[in-house]
Amino acid sequence: MTTADQPRKTARATIVDVAREAGVSVATVSKVINGRYGVAEATSERVLAVIDDLGYESSLVASSLRRKRTGVIGVLVAEFEPYSAELLKGISAGLAGTGYELLAHAGSTDVHSRTGWERRSLSRLARTLIDGAIVVTPSMVITDQAGIPVVAVDPHTGPDGPATVDSDNIHGARMAADHLLALGHRRVAFLGGRPDLRSAQLREEGFRTAFFAAGLTPDPSLMKVGGYHPDLADAPARELLSLPAGQRPTAVFAANDLSAIKVLQIANELGLRVPEDLSVIGYDNVPDAASSTPPLSTVAQPLHDMGVTALRVLLAMLTGQSIERHVRMPTELIVRASTAPPAG
Repeated sequence: MTTADQPRKTARATIVDVAREAGVSVATVSKVINGRYGVAEATSERVLAVIDDLGYESSLVASSLRRKRTGVIGVLVAEFEPYSAELLKGISAGLAGTGYELLAHAGSTDVHSRTGWERRSLSRLARTLIDGAIVVTPSMVITDQAGIPVVAVDPHTGPDGPATVDSDNIHGARMAADHLLALGHRRVAFLGGRPDLRSAQLREEGFRTAFFAAGLTPDPSLMKVGGYHPDLADAPARELLSLPAGQRPTAVFAANDLSAIKVLQIANELGLRVPEDLSVIGYDNVPDAASSTPPLSTVAQPLHDMGVTALRVLLAMLTGQSIERHVRMPTELIVRASTAPPAG
C-alpha cells in the first residue's frame, strides 16, 4: 500500500469513516463501540484496528474498549441547578487522589416530564464512557442491569436498589415546622415537592407530624404542591399569598429552597414584608438561601458530605470492598432573617 493509499489519520474521524475502512455497516461499528452483542470477534477486532488507524485511539470510547475501563466516574442529573451543583462539588472534592476523572451529564431539562431520563443516560454512558455512576434524584429504581456500579442520591423511590445516599427528610421537615410553631404561627402553609418523590412525601409527613405532636391539624386549604421548581411553585405560592388578610398564612414552609426563594419574590411583589408580615422557611441550604433577601431560614442537608459519601460508596463498589450501601445523613435547622413571630 502506498502512502497515498493509507487511511488518513484524523482526530475528527467519524463512524462513517470507520465503517468504510473496515468494510462493515455503520450499525456494526456502533455495536462494537457500545459493546453490544451480535458482532463476530474477528469483525470486532478489525473495527478496533481501523479505529486505531484513523487516529481515533485518543477518544475516550476507543481507549475504554482497549483497557476495559475508562478511569471516569459519571455524575448524572436531570438538570444542573443549585442542589445538584452542591453535590457535584462534594463529589469533585472527594475524587482528589483517586486517579479518577469526572464526567457530569444532564439527562433531562424538561421540568414537566423527567421520568426515565436516568435509564437513557446510563445506556449511553455505561461501560464505554464511565466505570461507575452517581445518579442524583433518579425517577426509578436503579438495578444491576445498568452494567456498572451505581449509587443513587435522594432517589424518588427511597432506599431501594443497589446503593443509596439520602438525608433524614422526616426529621428535617419536622424541625422546620416546629420552628414556625414555636414562634407562634398557626396558619402555616406547606408548599410541597413533587408528589411522586419519596423525599417530598417524607417532608410532608414530617410537617404533619409536628402539627399533630402540638395537638394541631394542618389546614388542608394551605397545603399546596410546588413541584420543587420555582416555575411550578409560582402559581400556588401566589394563590396562598393573595388570600385576604384573615385567611392568608402567616408563615410558609417550602419543601426546597428554590421554591422558598420564589415565595420571597412573590411576597415582595405583593407588598408583603418578610418576616414582619410573613415568615418563610425552605429546605436544602443551597448557597442562594444565604444570599436571598432576606436571608432564608432553612433546613440544611449536608449536600457536600452527601456527595463525598456517594463517591466513597461507589469507589468501594468498584473495588469490591464491603461497605454500608444505604446511608442516611442528618439534617440541621438554620435560622436566618426570614422567620419571626407573627405580627400582633
